Amino acid sequence: TPISSITIPASVKSIGKWAFADCTALESVTFAEGSQLTSIGDNAFSYCNALESIAIPNSVTSIGESAFEMCYGLVSATLSNSMETIPNSMFYECIGLKNVTIPESITTIGNEAFSDCYALESITLPNSVTTVGNNVFSYCDDLESVTLSNSMETIPNSMFNSCTGLKNITIPESVTSIGEYAFVACNSLTSIDV
Repeated sequence: TPISSITIPASVKSIGKWAFADCTALESVTFAEGSQLTSIGDNAFSYCNALESIAIPNSVTSIGESAFEMCYGLVSATLSNSMETIPNSMFYECIGLKNVTIPESITTIGNEAFSDCYALESITLPNSVTTVGNNVFSYCDDLESVTLSNSMETIPNSMFNSCTGLKNITIPESVTSIGEYAFVACNSLTSIDV
């Protein structure tokens, strides 16, 4: 029988690479109260297409690359407020992802972290964020509203590549450079405030 739900006991401190990858019937993951989980490995929940939401406990300090890659049914994600980094491709091609809150503990967002999240409508980068990788929001077709961190110095290459729904953006005074293809094919963009 395919696994449809799982509760991670409070005693579990780490989830390894590819631990639940390809569990295509997995609809819910619950972390027991008092969770001691500190790390989630690379691709731990990749291709869990039935997973609709995830709330990562605040005990988690580190998550591996592509941890939720191609979770097509994922709609909402709550991140740990003990994390400092959103790794490369964490939510790559989560085509149904609409809501994600980035906590103020985050300082770094990796390459393609939210690339191809077509349904993502708005995003706020807290002022704690200083470093953002390439292609972070590329092909986020429904992305209309973006608030950038006023601690960022660079808008990296292809950050908003092909965000066809993006209408306006305010670039903070902290930004000193804008990378190649940063806003290429943003054909709804009507205003840029600097």
